[in-house]
Amino acid sequence: MAQRSTFPRSHVLIFGPSSVQSLLQVTPISQAEALLESHRTEDVIQLADKQRKKVQGKLVVDPDEADELAYVYQRVGFQCLLETRFEDAGFCLFQGELDPRMLISYFPGLRGALLDTDPTLDIFSGIADCMPPYDSVDDIIVANLVWNYSPFLAPTTRSALPTAELRRVLGIAAHDMLEQFLRRWRRVRGDSSAPAVRAIVDTVLAKLFARGEKTTDLFALLDESDMIILPEVEPVFRAAGHFSALCKMYSKRGDDAALLNVWSKLVDGEWTDPEVPDPLSDMFSLLTARRNRPLIQQWGIWLAGKDTERALKLLTAHGSAKRGQKSEDEAATLQQIREVNPEAGVRFLEHLVLQKRRTDPALHTELALTYIDEVISFLDDDATSKLWRAKAASYASSPNPTPFLAYFEATTPASPAKHARLRTALFLQTSSAYDASAAHARLAPHAPLLAPELAILAGKFGDAHEALSLLVRTVRDHASAAAFCTSQGAVVPPRAAAQLAERAGLAAWALTSPTAADAPTDGAETKRLLHLLLGIYTADTTTPAVPDVSPSPPPPPSPHPPTPIPTTTTTTTTTAATTHLLSSHATSFDPPTVLSTLPPHWPLRTISLYLVRALRTAAHAAHERALVKALATGQNLAMMDVAHTQLRAAGALVEEAADEDVDDAGGGDELVLVDEKMALGSSAAPVPAAMDLRVPSPLALKGKSERAGADAGAVVGSWTSSVTDTSASNEQ
Repeated sequence: MAQRSTFPRSHVLIFGPSSVQSLLQVTPISQAEALLESHRTEDVIQLADKQRKKVQGKLVVDPDEADELAYVYQRVGFQCLLETRFEDAGFCLFQGELDPRMLISYFPGLRGALLDTDPTLDIFSGIADCMPPYDSVDDIIVANLVWNYSPFLAPTTRSALPTAELRRVLGIAAHDMLEQFLRRWRRVRGDSSAPAVRAIVDTVLAKLFARGEKTTDLFALLDESDMIILPEVEPVFRAAGHFSALCKMYSKRGDDAALLNVWSKLVDGEWTDPEVPDPLSDMFSLLTARRNRPLIQQWGIWLAGKDTERALKLLTAHGSAKRGQKSEDEAATLQQIREVNPEAGVRFLEHLVLQKRRTDPALHTELALTYIDEVISFLDDDATSKLWRAKAASYASSPNPTPFLAYFEATTPASPAKHARLRTALFLQTSSAYDASAAHARLAPHAPLLAPELAILAGKFGDAHEALSLLVRTVRDHASAAAFCTSQGAVVPPRAAAQLAERAGLAAWALTSPTAADAPTDGAETKRLLHLLLGIYTADTTTPAVPDVSPSPPPPPSPHPPTPIPTTTTTTTTTAATTHLLSSHATSFDPPTVLSTLPPHWPLRTISLYLVRALRTAAHAAHERALVKALATGQNLAMMDVAHTQLRAAGALVEEAADEDVDDAGGGDELVLVDEKMALGSSAAPVPAAMDLRVPSPLALKGKSERAGADAGAVVGSWTSSVTDTSASNEQ
């Protein structure tokens, strides 16, 4: 398609002998050029405004006239730019519909790399020749100052103080001109422009707003535009301190990693921005909402050093604590948290062991030793140490049916030390995965005061005698000693541990103990432990008397034999505990062993309750055996009766040996066969060839029921061994 001609048209031609002349109208372009040559810039602007109103008044705009008007405006606009009349330059260039990228090219501080992808632009050929031959607007300002003031300023126009201030003012005016130009262009022509041009304009405007501290306009632009080029504005926002704008940019683009990085620097105080009042909470909110496990793993550890509570909640939440996570990853996370915040490391270790129920012995041992060290650290406090010693002395001074740990929990004021000791005791008792030997070695130097904990550990590695000795002789906790025996080595049985944890608010530390959960109360191990405890009691209640070795005169003779002086002294408390143990577990003790173990000088009333219960148990067992035997005998008779009736009804031949007289008569060894059914007068009835013998099943009896059933079977067998089926006889 041929391009439309832009030459002026003439309606009057004059032909001469050797030429053709035309009468042409004066065009706006020629008028503007003539006025500019006379430096009448204001007249050119008025001419352009008059022509613009004329063109806009037409219903149909002539493209040629529109191009001429744009040319004139651009021509005078660049002339004003060259003369540093920035306000007029911006107005004229906008009216001339100049490509905003051309004007931006004169601002290298704002241009950046925006024009590198497309460095060429379309422009009128006449305008290209008249554009300022400078690379930046600052060069235009300097050239104008040199042209106006040189050589009147010393030492040079560039370095003189007055011109420096003037350069600063003119530079501000130039940036204001560009801002107004881009604002108007975005409002009027932005929607119909190419996306690439719109992105450049929005990016430059964002830079201008950031440098001019126009926060409201900047936020409005960020909310409206999604075309701002982030790499171009990042350094500007950082340099201007607009970190909230930078966060908004990252948030709109979903760059969570960069957003968290900015917030972290704001939290550390490396950057400051009043527009971001609480970056730490913003970090927690973002990580909680995103549930991005790598980000939570990365930043949760860092946050543990800032806010332990919320960081651990984040790390242990459902989104981050993925099921099936490798133990190596958990160990690495634990180590990283411990390096940042040791307290948070202990909390995370508790989460792995108590909440996620990890059974790694290393984790359990580490947690147990941590608890023990914490308890030992409280002993360094004189007040705590004196309080615990007073509680131990008070408990041991009088008989107490309550276990020591329950007594300690009920009578000790609430404090971190109390919480730590109860938590340690519960974990040591209910966990079965830690190294009891290592824990015992750590607690051994504090044996007198921490005897209950040492008893728990002794029970863990199987030293029942040591555990019971500590409970009986040091703590004087007879209730826990008895529980130790009946629960197969648990100082605090599972049910008692759960109750203690509930009262102390430590339910998470009452782990299930597999070895003591289903322990039988009447097994061989229970009886062995009870006899061991009885031996400790009797050893404590009996001490040899010290003989008097000083010389003394022989006693006078007496007609009566001397009364034997007891050679033992008895402790009332231990004697009462022994009596209570025997009476409470009478069925688990072997009476001959008990009688041989108890001191011979004990009065009978001391063990009367045990003897009554032992004799009652023996009598009950004898009566039970008699009942079982009688029931078995009755069952045997009932089975014999049923079998006899059914066999008689079936009919049989009874084989009997002949008398000696018959044998002598020549009968020899011949047997006499007697038909029992015929003898009964019922020979006419048919005899079945075979029959089923239905015997009722034996009763399920206790004690001797099996032996009784066996005896009954033997009797029936002896009965049927002498009976032969009729059909069998007939076949013979």
